[in-house]
Amino acid sequence: MTKKIAASFALLAVVMLSSYSFYRHIAPSWNEAQAAASVSAVAPVTPASTLSSINPSGQGKVWVCPMHPGIMQDHPGTCPICGMDLVESNNHDGHEHGVHVDTASLQKLGVRLASVKKSTLSREVRSYGNITVDGSAVYNIHSRFDGWIQKTYIHSVGQKIEQGQVIYEIYSPELVMQQKEYLRFAERRNQILQTITGDTVIFENEYVMNLLTELSNERSKFVYENVSPESIQKVEDSKMPLNVVKIVAEQSGVVTQINAREGTYVMPSAALFTLADVARIRVDVTLYPDQVAQVMAGDEVGIRIDDGLVIKAKLDHINPVAENNKVTARVLLDNAGRHLRPGTYVDVVIHAHPHEALTLPRSAVIYGGEGNMVMLSQGDGHFLPVPVETGAESGDRIEIVDGLQEGAEVAVNGQFLLDAASSMNASAERMHSGHHD
Repeated sequence: MTKKIAASFALLAVVMLSSYSFYRHIAPSWNEAQAAASVSAVAPVTPASTLSSINPSGQGKVWVCPMHPGIMQDHPGTCPICGMDLVESNNHDGHEHGVHVDTASLQKLGVRLASVKKSTLSREVRSYGNITVDGSAVYNIHSRFDGWIQKTYIHSVGQKIEQGQVIYEIYSPELVMQQKEYLRFAERRNQILQTITGDTVIFENEYVMNLLTELSNERSKFVYENVSPESIQKVEDSKMPLNVVKIVAEQSGVVTQINAREGTYVMPSAALFTLADVARIRVDVTLYPDQVAQVMAGDEVGIRIDDGLVIKAKLDHINPVAENNKVTARVLLDNAGRHLRPGTYVDVVIHAHPHEALTLPRSAVIYGGEGNMVMLSQGDGHFLPVPVETGAESGDRIEIVDGLQEGAEVAVNGQFLLDAASSMNASAERMHSGHHD
């Protein structure tokens, strides 16, 4: 019998030392004297004293919810959270082990309490995004006729091109024939205009008007085919077709792809160059399945770029199709300043639609491998470890989905010491029970 009692005390000492070492690991700022004093100040108690604040008669008649041990009362009833019948604490093994700390020790430990209260939470979904070019701002440059590129002014991907800038020179027999046709119309126009005087006569002559219209249409073809004004003027001045004609860019943009070089034979069906207007870009945000359910189109988004600047925007679209167990959401941004570069990654925070929930300070929750818990205050220095189910986090608040009611008070600091002492109390109870068996 003596050996059995000695073994029990040895085991209790090991548990206490383990708890003390564990707390020193998570709170290294405490010195050894403070930690030792704090641990010694936390005294294990029996189940009856743990619940004395609920049933001050000392008879230990307390009814507890099997699923929510924080719900206690001194008479039978049902749980207001899950509706289960309450059971007597002495029939609810494992939920009755708590800890008692006197007022002086609480002050030394600096234990503070916080109440569970309703708050409006804005879920913050954190992810990353890839800056890409908006698909509607990408266009391909095609030749309008067959021919050979004699010279190109586009040399590398990333080169900036302005609208109206000459981008390549081409020799095309088809274009030479078109110039000759234009020159014939121009010559006929000049001949007729030399024989007619007065604007009134011109506008009343149907033949002359048709000729001018056809000549205008022929000239418009060069504009449509992006022939440079310089080349058109040179044809009109020299009254000779050009073998090599300069072609200009129809839009401004940045070169993203080059498919043609000098000497390349080109046809209208082939894209020679691809340009993108980076004045408007897109951020493709990566979301995982558990995040998709929390966000919706229209949610506010904060995009943090390298220099620390946060850009505010709205979530434009969420792809209904997943790829590799990930979903892509889209944000459109104005990039007129061109400080955002396609191809780079950015940090993204989505502020999902707010909702009302029971919340606690995040520091009150003890995170463990078998679940999360808090140290519930039962008054007069009595604390009970209560498992909780947590939800969304916003700032320094965390949602309590299950386990606590509004108004309940929990420890927001020093709870690790209280939890360790509670574990030692439970161990002592099991040892005591085994000794009697």
